[in-house]
Amino acid sequence: MQTDDKAVVKEYFNDVGFERWRKIYGDGDVNRVQKDIRRGHEQTIETVVNWLKEDGNLSEISICDAGCGTGSLAIPLAQAGATVDASDISDKMVEEARQQAQSALGENHNIQFSVNDLEGITGSYHTVICLDVLIHYPTQDIPSMVNHLADCAESRLILSFAPKTFFLSLLKKIGEFFPGPSKTTRAYQHSEKEVMKLLEENGMTIKRQGMTSTRFYYSRILEAVRK
Repeated sequence: MQTDDKAVVKEYFNDVGFERWRKIYGDGDVNRVQKDIRRGHEQTIETVVNWLKEDGNLSEISICDAGCGTGSLAIPLAQAGATVDASDISDKMVEEARQQAQSALGENHNIQFSVNDLEGITGSYHTVICLDVLIHYPTQDIPSMVNHLADCAESRLILSFAPKTFFLSLLKKIGEFFPGPSKTTRAYQHSEKEVMKLLEENGMTIKRQGMTSTRFYYSRILEAVRK
């Protein structure tokens, strides 16, 4: 991945992006567009949490939440009995997630937080999950990111990303995704075919998939497991 891409994302989420996304991921008052994005993100989280609950072994597996944001995935997984390592490129996001976890779960919660970009994650986990992160990185960065996350996943990798479709490709300006000046980094769409090819090359096959679609939020969800 280009160092500049990481730097842009890190700076954004430690500055104006932090306040914006903390509001969206929270439960306070937001505008119509932000409320729609919040609803879409919540649906994606709900889909993934339900998948993992259906398997009935959350308390027995290790989970890496890569790009944890304010803890919107890590916290419900921990509430369901999972032990989670959660990381984010933004130290402000990690601190917010830590505070949210303490508020929801108490002092002795089962989430370990750290500040890391995706390729800085180390260790091996039964399940690696990366939701709503790839949208911030251009196509040329995706292979190295997916390959590294797959290397850390012993059994399963779950990804979500904005799919590259004719309709979404028409939305060329980021303001058409997230209206307002200086509101976010660029939003990148990725070819589902190419992402699935990367997963295949890493010895994985698709087990479950989903799609979250609201007016301003689009996310393809793929669960890939070891063959």
